[in-house]
Amino acid sequence: MSLPATWVLLRGLTREARHWGDFNNLLEQQLNQIDPDARHTVLALDLPGNGTLSLGNSPTSVHGMMLAARQQLLVLGIKPPYALVAMSLGGMVATDWAQQFPAEIARMTLVNTSLRPYSSLSQRLRPGSWWPLLRLAARWRNPPAAEAIVHRLTCNREASRSDDLKRWVTLRQSTPVSAGNALRQLLAAARFKSAAQPPLCPVLVLSSKADALVDDRCSAALAAAWLAPHYRHPWAGHDLPHDDAPWVAQRIAGWLSKK
Repeated sequence: MSLPATWVLLRGLTREARHWGDFNNLLEQQLNQIDPDARHTVLALDLPGNGTLSLGNSPTSVHGMMLAARQQLLVLGIKPPYALVAMSLGGMVATDWAQQFPAEIARMTLVNTSLRPYSSLSQRLRPGSWWPLLRLAARWRNPPAAEAIVHRLTCNREASRSDDLKRWVTLRQSTPVSAGNALRQLLAAARFKSAAQPPLCPVLVLSSKADALVDDRCSAALAAAWLAPHYRHPWAGHDLPHDDAPWVAQRIAGWLSKK
């Protein structure tokens, strides 16, 4: 089995590398079990305006975010090809990367991603989420209130809610995302349109049936258009790696073991 040794994780709107939680380690363990000779490493990147890059401005285009992510790896001396695991807005960044620099991306997994022109606006952002998002904007500078809204909107696993909120509030307080950067990221996501031709690399699509933010028909349409395998989680929310990280890691490992 020939797989890239560097796996890059890309998060969604206003979230940072630390929001992946334990998923990095779970995925790395799964990859090294099925392909122990490759010594796979999993690296989570921050998109501009988030996490370690929160003091800078977010680009107003997905393409700009992609170039910034690509530059981070080049500065670190990590050479392609890469495998990408990306969710939501990160999936748009991954798609642009694979389409603009096809030789650099060996394969990618898209999680609860929506792309123009494959889905309508009401599918890409469920109408039921519009009011909570307005409430989130109004409470943006109140970390406990803002993170509580994010959790209700994106997570269906409630058992860890209290611990999640404590950790997320700490993250928000340590590296706050400005309202301006949040708007720039939202604008970039709204403006992005996938190129007509699908990526040349193999693609795996994962989605959540119970996603309250993005209709999982977006993932189904994308998988159908690109002839990609698609697995649907029965109960998880938009933040699928939070709700069931082992399931995501196992689906990726299972996909690779068939290659």
